[in-house]
Amino acid sequence: MPLVNVMVNGRAYTIACDDGEEEHLRELAAHVDGKVRELLGSVGQVGDARLILMAALLVADDYFDAAARLDQRTKEAGDLASEQNRMNDRLSETETGAVAALEAAAKRVEDIAARLAQA
Repeated sequence: MPLVNVMVNGRAYTIACDDGEEEHLRELAAHVDGKVRELLGSVGQVGDARLILMAALLVADDYFDAAARLDQRTKEAGDLASEQNRMNDRLSETETGAVAALEAAAKRVEDIAARLAQA
């Protein structure tokens, strides 16, 4: 199990991860460090534990916002799929009606042509 050194708020932390996950862990740590730096700009140095907790809360808030947007988009996609199914049904009904109307018109034309041929 590889060990990765990451920096958050100017402090080094060594964290274990699965093989192949080293770069991803570095990216996550960089994201957390960015949140900590944002907080430093607004609340100042209030201690590492509090800053990291606040950063974790911001990341969790971002996650919940993204999950809510995903749920909304999933619902919208389902609504669009349902609407597409309704429209396909209407199209099929319209096509069936158009075919029936054309067949009836063709029958009338044939009847008229037969009467004209007898006259």
